[in-house]
Amino acid sequence: MPDPLLEAHGLSKTFRSGRREVRAIQDVSISIEPGQTHGLVGESGSGKSTTGRILLRLVEPDAGRATFRGQDLLALKGAELRAMRRHMQLIYQDPFSSVDPRFRVRDIVAEPWVIHRLYDGDERRRRADELLERVGIDPVLGDRRPSSFSGGQLQRIGIARALALEPELIICDEPVSALDTSVQGQILNLLMDLQAELGISYLFIAHDLAVVRHISHQVSVMREGRIVESGTREAIFERPQHEYTQALLAAMREAPAAS
Repeated sequence: MPDPLLEAHGLSKTFRSGRREVRAIQDVSISIEPGQTHGLVGESGSGKSTTGRILLRLVEPDAGRATFRGQDLLALKGAELRAMRRHMQLIYQDPFSSVDPRFRVRDIVAEPWVIHRLYDGDERRRRADELLERVGIDPVLGDRRPSSFSGGQLQRIGIARALALEPELIICDEPVSALDTSVQGQILNLLMDLQAELGISYLFIAHDLAVVRHISHQVSVMREGRIVESGTREAIFERPQHEYTQALLAAMREAPAAS
């Protein structure tokens, strides 16, 4: 098997506010293979998003280690960290709040090139139009602002922005939870098609087990800041070992179908 693209061991993080302490994650370990999706599933407040933000170095852990392409991710600073972030991108949960309403959508897609000082104006426009088309948005609409688009369309625009720097890993933080069920399937299929085409790896964060089952190759189940079970999709969904995983699956099977 190839070496993991990203590997983390023993990550822990406690947030402090005055005398109050909240242990967000404790001793979290995770491995993401090249070209595959690792689903991170659990209830709200279980520590999923904190884990993703630590891996992106948006939050610093109190303990643990992590490597990306064999390089010590937590030791990177300055220009080295900036360069590494080109290879790791984020898709947000809320497509409405994740874009600047003052920007035209073409400029939203091109923003990473501006930040990293890549390409000139004409080249940015051409590349942005190509990305919009790739995610199913007509480039003719590139001069419109976010208010002209639905949530599903805005999430496609967010995906295009995440693709701009040709990352190897995208952390998807509940990317379909704010969307209608019918649109969720379209976005999941788009992500899977892009993975097949481009070889991208995903850390897919979600609370919905059915969504995780649809898109993931490997799955980790989180509860109260800890990973209680990890394994292949088949092992987790067909032969769950931990009682918490079993309870989540039982609740999923008993949930009424969406009308």
